[in-house]
Amino acid sequence: MAKALMIQGTMSSVGKSLITAGLCRVFSQDGYLAAPFKSQNMALNSFITAEGLEMGRAQAVQAEAAGKAPDVRMNPILLKPTSESGSQVILMGKSCGNMKAREYFDKKPEYIPLIMDAYNSLADENDIIVIEGAGSPVEINLKKNDIVNMGMAKMADARVLLVGDIDRGGVFAQLLGTMELLEPDERDRVEGLIINKFRGDRTILEPGLKMLEGKCKKPVFGVVPWSDVKLEDEDSLSDGLLKKGNGTGIDIAVIRLKWISNFTDTDAFGIDEDVSVRYVERPDDLGDPDMVLIPGSKNTIADMKLLRENGMEASIRRLAARETVIFGICGGYQIMGRSIDDGACTEGGGEIAGMGLLSVDTVFEKDKKTIQVQGRTCKLSHGFEAISDRHFTGYEIHMGRSTYLKEEPSCFTQVYITNTDGTGETVPVMEGCVEGSCIGTYIHGIFDDTDFREALIDMLYERRGIVRDRKNRGSYLEYRQEQYDRLAGILRESMDIDKIYRMMKIR
Repeated sequence: MAKALMIQGTMSSVGKSLITAGLCRVFSQDGYLAAPFKSQNMALNSFITAEGLEMGRAQAVQAEAAGKAPDVRMNPILLKPTSESGSQVILMGKSCGNMKAREYFDKKPEYIPLIMDAYNSLADENDIIVIEGAGSPVEINLKKNDIVNMGMAKMADARVLLVGDIDRGGVFAQLLGTMELLEPDERDRVEGLIINKFRGDRTILEPGLKMLEGKCKKPVFGVVPWSDVKLEDEDSLSDGLLKKGNGTGIDIAVIRLKWISNFTDTDAFGIDEDVSVRYVERPDDLGDPDMVLIPGSKNTIADMKLLRENGMEASIRRLAARETVIFGICGGYQIMGRSIDDGACTEGGGEIAGMGLLSVDTVFEKDKKTIQVQGRTCKLSHGFEAISDRHFTGYEIHMGRSTYLKEEPSCFTQVYITNTDGTGETVPVMEGCVEGSCIGTYIHGIFDDTDFREALIDMLYERRGIVRDRKNRGSYLEYRQEQYDRLAGILRESMDIDKIYRMMKIR
């Protein structure tokens, strides 16, 4: 049975996911079989496994850091908010419908066997399980029936490291206040403290560390410096959603929807210094970009309504009329169509006219499509020749089904689907839509593929009349692996890894 180490935090976004990913990499580098685990995750960014199951994106990133294929057992419960008080509930990779917060809160004890089956199965196959908590372990209103913080630590008999974020200020109060609010048996589980995102000279911090250790009666296991390590994020509080661009090269404006999901679709552009990605919420900030990207949404009708009310729809339509490239993915694709019908109340219910940039109608259904895909873009024309016949891999995750309104639609991709007749043969299925300067697709992760991404950037440069310098061409997969190694190196320098091994009784 694997040793269990749990990373808890004083609040959301203190760096629990990052520390967990880094430790998974460290343990893997040291020759141990390690796997991440988070019993319950709440996020609108998710990942589709090879089996077509849905899980939190942070656990997929952590699995990759550990050298493992993402496995839904690493995140048995995923909550995807669809409104201010309700979420779609994903159990072991499959949606079981929407629940209000109170309904889910009351049901949590029923999910403990599912959680422990997933955890024990992983523990049987690994040497170390790195468990990530959620939010704070001392939210008084959530302590009852806790299955993700100290409740999970008790079920897995895990030792706990508590992380605080000094970059937000008040880190000593964060850590000491959390320790004071824990029950005595919970405090006993905490082995030590970690201060994250420190900027400056650690020697200046030493008096505060000594006082903290004295008051908490727990050692500080490390002071992790602020770094620019770039890992995919899943949190709507992500700093990435505040990006304003670097002011150079190709300008991609991403519409920051209220219910934005899978915003990491644009992360791959980060390895190209000649591409600037910025998130915009107001029409005044849209400017004159080379491409507008409308990302996924977990409440497409609500986001379409907001875009209409705040004037963003009109601004995007004006850019489309000037032949600016408008690219929609999943919910963004649906928003660009003629109509969206959620009569099945899959998200929030209702019906609304879309932007009318693409000749498609979308109707939401009860069954969710979750599948990894690969394929090629179609033979495109009207200025899109540069991205024709380009290979890509990605995944689909949607409950809307889009129907073309033209007899001969201009499709965007051919997705290769394996026949269900047992032959193993694949057949191309037409997907997406291209009209004028507008593209819509259900393929998440399409920019991760170097061939397609580089061709798209070249095309945008050509539209400016500029020949692009190719010196920045690179593999996003290789880039991610480099970032995991960088993160592991930072943790080795700033944390007492040997003490962590001794705490787990491994060395």
